[in-house]
Amino acid sequence: MSERDVMEYDVVTVGAGPAGLAFAIRLKQLKPDIRVCVIEKASTVGAQILSGAVIEPEPLNALLPEWGKNPPPICVPVTRDEFLWLRDKERSLKLPAPPQMHNHGNFIVSLGALCAWLAPQAEALGVEIYPGFAAAEPLIDESGAVCGVRIGDMGVAKDGSHKAGYTQGIDIRAPITVLGEGARGHLSKMLIARYALDKNCDPQTWSIGIKELWQLPPGRVEPGKVVHTIGWPADNATYGGSFLYHLDKDRVAIGYVTGLDYADPLLSPFELFQQLKHHPAIKPLLEGGSIVSYGARALAAGGWQSLPQCEMPGALLIGDAAGLLNVPKIKGTHQAIRSGMLAAEHIAQTNSVVGWDAKLRASVVGKELRKVRNIKPGFHKGMLWGVVNAGWETITAGLSPWTLKNHADWAQTKKIGTYEQPRRDFVERTLPPRDRLASVYFAATEHDEDQPVHLRVADTDICVTRCAEEYQNPCQRFCPAGVYEIVQDEAGKRLQINAANCVHCKTCDIKDPYQIITWVTPEGGAGPNYQNL
Repeated sequence: MSERDVMEYDVVTVGAGPAGLAFAIRLKQLKPDIRVCVIEKASTVGAQILSGAVIEPEPLNALLPEWGKNPPPICVPVTRDEFLWLRDKERSLKLPAPPQMHNHGNFIVSLGALCAWLAPQAEALGVEIYPGFAAAEPLIDESGAVCGVRIGDMGVAKDGSHKAGYTQGIDIRAPITVLGEGARGHLSKMLIARYALDKNCDPQTWSIGIKELWQLPPGRVEPGKVVHTIGWPADNATYGGSFLYHLDKDRVAIGYVTGLDYADPLLSPFELFQQLKHHPAIKPLLEGGSIVSYGARALAAGGWQSLPQCEMPGALLIGDAAGLLNVPKIKGTHQAIRSGMLAAEHIAQTNSVVGWDAKLRASVVGKELRKVRNIKPGFHKGMLWGVVNAGWETITAGLSPWTLKNHADWAQTKKIGTYEQPRRDFVERTLPPRDRLASVYFAATEHDEDQPVHLRVADTDICVTRCAEEYQNPCQRFCPAGVYEIVQDEAGKRLQINAANCVHCKTCDIKDPYQIITWVTPEGGAGPNYQNL
């Protein structure tokens, strides 16, 4: 094996999302001569970014005060909020929007388009951005500190042999590594475990957000209108809700968020989303329209009590890699940008990661999380209790003398026969897509079939024995892209992994009840290629 090529920088940033790009921009603003690079596994910046997204503009105003003169391509001022309780498959009730969901002064954006717009702002300052390069593993020096990242090899066949186009990944070395990979980042997960960064906090909890962009007939869309729903099609025990954002050019973004702490082993978040679209409060808007893009992504929903130690020797966490989403607001972009800017200011002042965790917790980012810390865990006892608790926490501004606990999502799944199936009251579906495989087409996901499978199952025998008996293989339902399939052949039942379908949402890595699935990075540039999600 030849010695790897090495590139050296003062700071290497993993992930060209809002946190990583805000960090790089702010650091170059403060220290123009510092050498900063940003590594992004997607083929282009923004291609694998997915969020609602309604953003609060204050952090962007602070980062780029003139941004409004040349805004991102999708940037629609919010005109009004609507909040619906879907009581069942036919009825709905309009309710006052909770204070956290008041969006006056905010903007509806495509987060992928926003990041693609931010990238040239960073490059104009001298930041080097490398899309299509997947950071496969951290580099650790002799003292045990992170000292950069190793880019994954390209051109490796499924059997591990080198294909004609094989290229060895380079090492990118830097005294400071900034992890802005987003929720359940591959390197972040490894390093949190290596340095036991989560030993003094609750387990992180997650949700899966599934989203579609629709093109509708002229005249239906009310640009700037924001709609959120709770209730049907989720049962009372399942945390879930939808968003519907009216964009420009006769487009709407619609999505559904399901808490991955659900107990029902037979539940499918994908089916909840498709059912939602058929409610009379929503279906007439979509009929006659067409899907433009589809995607899914995990959200880190644990908040304050699940916040890990955000610094380690040589590296730090920002954005959703740390878990900074404000769940009641359903917003994390402003927290990501703020945390990136704060981290840049900290490094510019100290040239060190030491003290970052304390600075983050004491900042407006940490204070915002602490204020709403009890709202999401309150829903663990059901929708009614969750709403009452959320009202109390809102009235008291989070000053309750207690902090509710979070529990690992995978451990909440009940075994078949121990959980009473709720009455779903589902309806016949007529809107597209037909199924998850049809959805994958709209995610434009691409993986070379002849590469190592990036979804590693430690013991596939469990899948066809214990898991089949105890849970009826929930991977076939919680995956929104049809990656996992139990097939019968001459040798018997076996797990088939359709890795080429993967949209990199990370749900399997989170919800698998045996914790034997590990998501690792495929070749750089592989995966979904979202259009304006």
